[in-house]
Amino acid sequence: MKNYRFLLLFIPLWMLVNSLVVAGNDPAVSIEPPCWWAGMKNPNVQLMVHGKDISFTKAVIRYEGVELVSQTLVQNPNYIFLNLKMSPEVKPGKFEILFMKDNKPVFTCEYELKQRMEGSAQRKGFDNSDVIYLIMPDRFANGNPDNDSQEIMLEKADRSNPNGRHGGDIKGVSDHLDYLADLGVTAVWLTPVLENNAQAYSYHGYAITDFYKVDPRHGSNEEYAAMVEKAHTKGLKVIMDMVFNHYGTGHWWTNDLPMHDWVNEWPEFTRSNYRGGTISDPYAADADRNQMSKGWFDGHMADLNATNPFVETYLIQNSIWWVEYAGLDGIRQDTYPYSDKNAMSNWMNALNNEYPGFSVVGEVWLNYTPQVAYWQSNTKNKDNYDSKLDYVMDFPLKYAINSAFNEQNGWDKGILRLYESLSLDFVYNQPDHIVNFADNHDCDRIFSALGEDKQKMKMAMTFLLTVRGLPQLYYGSEVLSTGFEHQGHGFIRNDFQGGWQGDQTNAFTADGRTADQNEVFNHIRTLLNFRKENKVMQNGKLKHYLPQDGVYVLFRYNDNESVMVILNNNKEEKTITGKRFAESLNGFKSGNDLLHRTYYENFESIVIPGMSSRVIQLK
Repeated sequence: MKNYRFLLLFIPLWMLVNSLVVAGNDPAVSIEPPCWWAGMKNPNVQLMVHGKDISFTKAVIRYEGVELVSQTLVQNPNYIFLNLKMSPEVKPGKFEILFMKDNKPVFTCEYELKQRMEGSAQRKGFDNSDVIYLIMPDRFANGNPDNDSQEIMLEKADRSNPNGRHGGDIKGVSDHLDYLADLGVTAVWLTPVLENNAQAYSYHGYAITDFYKVDPRHGSNEEYAAMVEKAHTKGLKVIMDMVFNHYGTGHWWTNDLPMHDWVNEWPEFTRSNYRGGTISDPYAADADRNQMSKGWFDGHMADLNATNPFVETYLIQNSIWWVEYAGLDGIRQDTYPYSDKNAMSNWMNALNNEYPGFSVVGEVWLNYTPQVAYWQSNTKNKDNYDSKLDYVMDFPLKYAINSAFNEQNGWDKGILRLYESLSLDFVYNQPDHIVNFADNHDCDRIFSALGEDKQKMKMAMTFLLTVRGLPQLYYGSEVLSTGFEHQGHGFIRNDFQGGWQGDQTNAFTADGRTADQNEVFNHIRTLLNFRKENKVMQNGKLKHYLPQDGVYVLFRYNDNESVMVILNNNKEEKTITGKRFAESLNGFKSGNDLLHRTYYENFESIVIPGMSSRVIQLK
């Protein structure tokens, strides 16, 4: 769908002789953003206009409430940037942008100011009452087999190739929203659905070749917006995955850059060193910092230079466009520390100005808690940097979860890893504004990491869904999907069984799952729905006790409620006494264990079988 390619209007042949020649097979000029909205808080919008030698024209706009403030020429004559300002009284509608040359009209493009959705400016994002479910659309469900391969797209579907496109799409997600709502999650994060037109590895979505177009193998812009609307009717929020650090070299920019510094260029190809810690390191060499933020993420991913104000504006407007167009509830920003940090802070300011209640989580893939904390908003950093970022991802806790249940308990190993990771929360400005996860699309599947041990899996899920912060599940974890990263990314992004016609099993249904899958699924479902119904699990305070003898106890509590969580990280049964936890049990005489339907009359002793957990709602 090229809904933003504007065809040349008919003009006489004599006028074309000395006029603009438009490049490409499609006699068109592109304008991005493809439309805008009346009534935005920021009255300014910058249009990127692209066409052969278009800089030799002058734009004219005659529409009440729209002022063409300036027309900026750049190094490439095939681009102009039109800076528009909207009055508060401007009305939605379509208007013409007339392009003149030598005081003669050459052609016109139609542009539209749309009506904003009702309540758009007051939209609320995700928060700690939510649980995020991460989906890679190409691997979740194939709702429309007819769109699997497209003539205009380079890579065709090949489900037999672990690294190929498998045909999952937006309709597949939309068709299974009831499954997600029943599971108990409340927000859906889809890895990027925008066009990735590449010869190979296009399924993951992180090498975007069109920032304003859904990949036709996933569906259309209209289907995406309809999926968001349908999700809202099911009580589900939708988080869009965005990529501002880089773009796919299949983008038309690659062979026709607006200006030389649109991307970060090197004398020879230079990868990022992937050392995000250099950005906050007070002793880091400039050379290392530069390679981190200006090196290319991969050979087919050109590195955007967000220090260029035109690039920064383009990215800011693109995110606002999608929020407004699709009615999004949040954004997950990829590779957050890799982009220019000041541009990212400006981006957050622009989003917060337009949508004060909106939410963004940044992928801050760093190994140590202080490094992650540097990127959370309002952190008192030594260099006074404030990212303005709402939520960060807790990679250090993820590593702790992957290790804790596999190791022998010791002074600094086993279950103590969870305690020690949480004990570092003092470095966060907002310890609750953290997204917790045990696996994702770039890491080992948690069930595989835990040796395909369902008891360990249930322990890990108990911790993940009861600890502070906002939990994120990776699609298929609830039905024991497996895969190791060293096998290749295709093996940790495996197809959800039952999502394709002809699948021998259907894990979307209880009858299609094995006994072990149903056991873990029901364990997770119970925890999710308990969390959804109890504010203390969402926003309650956390108190934990040093693990003793491989048993870890934590409490989520507020002024009126308390929940006791017990993890026994031993193969053998253990008994704990309530006396040690008197400060947290004070005032409570009994409790119900929601996982095992056990009632506790008092807490003189609590028996916990080996490798199991208890979640006790205190009375």
